[in-house]
Amino acid sequence: MAQGTSAPALECLTAREEIELEHLRKLDPAHAAPADGQLPLTFPERLADALATEVGSWRFLLLQSIFFAAWIVANAAGWIGAWDPYPFLLLDLLLSFQSAYTAPIIMMSQNRQSSIDRQRAISEYEINLKAALELKLLHQKLDALAAKLDGMEQEKM
Repeated sequence: MAQGTSAPALECLTAREEIELEHLRKLDPAHAAPADGQLPLTFPERLADALATEVGSWRFLLLQSIFFAAWIVANAAGWIGAWDPYPFLLLDLLLSFQSAYTAPIIMMSQNRQSSIDRQRAISEYEINLKAALELKLLHQKLDALAAKLDGMEQEKM
């Protein structure tokens, strides 16, 4: 901090900014991993993530399309006996069960991911705030040094 300088454009940290900077220095958000403090994933959380990853893949879409096409062709052609004739009510029931269970599980995974993203955003905000306050402090020190150098040059003249 500049003591004894009278630089008119000297920008000082406010008391609140100094407190916040000290807090951020102690917290040291730059070295904290976003996942710090989180408990290890439970089995249901791992299962929800794995299911959301699998259901959201091209592989799943392709396999499901092949399965539906085979189901419809097998029933329409009457192979192995038409166990699910034309309006394909059993297939409709299977799709209803799949969506009834898949959607909430995917939502659980997305909610957990949004919580992780929120923690990352908070950490990034703290890092950016700390950087801004540190830069402001450095500018303050540079201005004080420049003012001292100007004062020394004026004394020599």
